Amino acid sequence: MDSLSRVSSLVETARDLTLEAARDAAASRRTVSRPLPPAALKKLLDSRREAEVLDGLRRVMALFYSNQSALPYFTAVVKNIASPNTEIKKLVYAFLIQHAEAAPDTALLAINTIQKGMSDSNARTRALALRTMSSIRVSVISQIVALGIKRGAGDMSPIVRRTAALAIPKCYRMDPSQSALLEEQIGVLLGDRQYYVAGAAVHAFLEVCPERLDLIHPHWRGLVKKLVDMDEWGQLSTLELMVRYCRKCFPRRTKKVRKGDLEEKKNKAFYEDEETSTPEEMVEVPVLDPDLELLLKSIQPLLQSRNSAVIIAVARCYLYLGTTTYLSLLAGPLMSILRAGPDIASQALPTIADLIRQHPTSFLPYTTHFLLRASDSPLIVTTKLTILSLLFPHVSTSIRSLILTDLAHHTSSSDATLVRAAVLAIGRCASAAPTPALRSRCLALLLTHLSSPDATLVAASLDEIRVLIQRDPSAHSKTIVRLAKHLDALKAPKARAAIIWLVGEFAATPGSVQIAADVWRILLQGFADETVEVQSQILLLAAKVYLHDRREREKSAKDNTDVPNTEILDSDDETSQLVKMLHHTFLLARYAHSFQLRDRTRYLRNLLLDVPSTDLAALLLLTAKPSPRADDPAKQAAPSSDRKTAVGSASWLLGIDIRGAQNVPAWTTIAVGAAERNGDEAGASVSSRPTSMVERSGTPVGGGSGKSNGAERTTKTLDQWLDEDEVEGEEEDEEEDSGETESDSESAEYETDSEETDSDDDGEEDQLVKS
Repeated sequence: MDSLSRVSSLVETARDLTLEAARDAAASRRTVSRPLPPAALKKLLDSRREAEVLDGLRRVMALFYSNQSALPYFTAVVKNIASPNTEIKKLVYAFLIQHAEAAPDTALLAINTIQKGMSDSNARTRALALRTMSSIRVSVISQIVALGIKRGAGDMSPIVRRTAALAIPKCYRMDPSQSALLEEQIGVLLGDRQYYVAGAAVHAFLEVCPERLDLIHPHWRGLVKKLVDMDEWGQLSTLELMVRYCRKCFPRRTKKVRKGDLEEKKNKAFYEDEETSTPEEMVEVPVLDPDLELLLKSIQPLLQSRNSAVIIAVARCYLYLGTTTYLSLLAGPLMSILRAGPDIASQALPTIADLIRQHPTSFLPYTTHFLLRASDSPLIVTTKLTILSLLFPHVSTSIRSLILTDLAHHTSSSDATLVRAAVLAIGRCASAAPTPALRSRCLALLLTHLSSPDATLVAASLDEIRVLIQRDPSAHSKTIVRLAKHLDALKAPKARAAIIWLVGEFAATPGSVQIAADVWRILLQGFADETVEVQSQILLLAAKVYLHDRREREKSAKDNTDVPNTEILDSDDETSQLVKMLHHTFLLARYAHSFQLRDRTRYLRNLLLDVPSTDLAALLLLTAKPSPRADDPAKQAAPSSDRKTAVGSASWLLGIDIRGAQNVPAWTTIAVGAAERNGDEAGASVSSRPTSMVERSGTPVGGGSGKSNGAERTTKTLDQWLDEDEVEGEEEDEEEDSGETESDSESAEYETDSEETDSDDDGEEDQLVKS
């Protein structure tokens, strides 16, 4: 009977435990269904059962994320901060971070408990406590947070050290007066042997003290070597730091070498003296610093990264620091990320455009990839057309025809933005065309648009034609005549005004004055029906034609010495047909509706008529106008290597200066930090944590004196003291058995190798330092 009762009691106990476990599991899986009254919710938070407390915390967090006030439960939530349950502790920490600013006095009561969490045996618990304490935005605890960061920076666990590095920017934003202590800890963490700790330290460095490059000097080579193993965020921060560091510490040097050493040498004559060299055969090539070259070679594997931002950051690094050899490596990786999506393509395409301005040959095989698609956004469309115009002078004849055909097709689009961008690209292609025949083809393509009923297309084409004519007026005299013939068919006011301005601007070219005067005469017939914009250009055309004619007559009067100048001028003015047309034009403009046009008429009348000299009028009206764009479209923007705004930044994409944006510094003229970089591998930093027996002992495998660059280590780890004891013991054994010196040394060497292998798995115990 006793056995049966014991069995039945065990079965009942097991059933109760099973039901309780199932209930807890169901409570953990199901979401909060309906809200509880405040009293019931507080009862859950005050319960002794962890499952009920966890359910109450989840309901409180649900209130917070549904935009309801959770402050009435602040005290009940904070009481559970000492719970040993990790899930409860995480929820309490999250609640405390969000509501500490609203109830700072109550939040301060939990600081002591959080500090105790930093002494927990579990590394993740210590890291969670440090992260929570640094995230509480109460300035009173800034000193406590700074001390916690200092303690976490010396922790044996890399998880805690990484958390300390990420907490430094939070503490700095809370209290900038703690910058001295924080900068000291940044210098400690930058030398950490764990790559994910170093990446977080670099991020903290950029946030707190980006100008303290002296902290980077001893750890430069270590950061470069750990860069490949960092996470994507650490790689982005480190690459940004490397660009600024190299610009400020490595001077840009060049040397003169033979041009034949860089290119394939042509066949020389048999008796040609190869030792002679003329100055024209020498070219300047950049000379890279060894540390800079180490960086450029180390980041090359990052071009295969799965993160598009990392690839663009590497391209930016090569763009600002590298040479043509490294720029040629970027074409394939950058083209591969264009398939990732429109958001990534909008970031990659402007970078590609800047690369093409410096090194277009590497992107020539991918020219057809930049043809427009129907799904492209306006930003992508504009950037692709710019890239096509930059590649146009370098591609083959068939690709040029394909580009022009594609651009001509897009000029018939219903999208006004696309039409203007396509016409602008045709104009750039015409400006960069290597042959006159190709320029004539582009110009003919623009002239065909003048007969289009689309006013946007006509206006955009005329703007580009104006740019081309202004660059070489003497070669486009027939083009001006052809434009004048289109005045009868054109109805768009902007287009008519642009053609009239071109006719008047280039009336000084040989044979153009008569054409301009005839155009002026025809336009006077419909002056009253024109818009104010066209009337203003007709008035300006009349002034320019009259001024050219009068200056020619003054020049001929000076050459003719038999007749006085005044008599020649008076007789010419009375009989000149142009003077009558000018007076008629002024009379028509005098009664115009626009007061601005009437004011301009009075201004021109006083400037041209009844004045002894036309020098002032010529200075104001006949001065050569600057070209709207640079002669070379590839040089319209400054090269990226010389630009202050960083490629890919918001300021660079928007084309404006944004407050707080970090610009790319100029190249320094003197080398900085060379001595510190040469000594950065000596291991003199106390914060560096060795990961192998060789690094701890300072002695390379196979011998060595334990010194680096002639400097002895000032601190020794626990394993180094143990190694010294083992070495002393081996020396005593060698004294006893002097005949087997070589074999003993070899065995000691193998023992050192085995100890090195074992020490990699020792974990956190290897971080103890004995000074």
